[in-house]
Amino acid sequence: MYPNTLKKRLQAGETILGTSLPVPSPLVTGMLLETGPDFLWIDTEHAHYASESLGAIPVQIRAKGVAPMIRVAWNDPALIKKAYDVGAVAVMVPQVSTREEAEQAVRYAKYAPEGERGLSPMWALTAGEDWNHVIKTANEETVLIVQIESQQAYDNLDEIKQVAGIDVLLFGPLDMSASVGKIAETGAPEVQTLMKDVPGRLEGTGIVAGTTLGDLEEIKEKLGWGYRFMNVGNAVGYGAAVVKANLEELRRS
Repeated sequence: MYPNTLKKRLQAGETILGTSLPVPSPLVTGMLLETGPDFLWIDTEHAHYASESLGAIPVQIRAKGVAPMIRVAWNDPALIKKAYDVGAVAVMVPQVSTREEAEQAVRYAKYAPEGERGLSPMWALTAGEDWNHVIKTANEETVLIVQIESQQAYDNLDEIKQVAGIDVLLFGPLDMSASVGKIAETGAPEVQTLMKDVPGRLEGTGIVAGTTLGDLEEIKEKLGWGYRFMNVGNAVGYGAAVVKANLEELRRS
């Protein structure tokens, strides 16, 4: 269970594929773990729940050798700390647009001397792991993902990528579409041109390019562009589409 291998796999150049956990349910978590993801994305930015609602779900995910990834609501030390303390292997910080904001995220995510996060990994007690050992080695496991979701972030990419301690830069297509004046049009050239450029700009930095998509063919395309950390849709979205198609076919019969 500890340490999770996500960081080493990223550093080894592997392609990492995960999917979203739509609700904080142990049953749904267990079902999704059977699909074989590398990580499960728990979104506390836009969902109606936060880290306090997760209970032992991150530990449940860890027990299967999968990395729980929690997206926090903002670049806030309290939110980042609580996400790691409930058991996240990876924390995603949204709307990082400047080098200063990236440096803040690293400080909030890391224990001293690399950062300033307070020490109390409560998940270790739930999991039966050695609390002191986790504290002393946590920085070696911790994965930090920062989202670039605006024209400003793209313009500052060369500065952001110089910040030590970032593992993944995740391109957010939807928010980027709004920032470039094409709201909700993620396939617009204004979005796709920026998206295609990012992986090459990260070569040699040790930072992995990531994104989140639902369409299988587009996912394959973006993997071809050099994205190596990919969120592959979510079970509710995929499942609802299948149910809708089945109902429509049956009603035509």
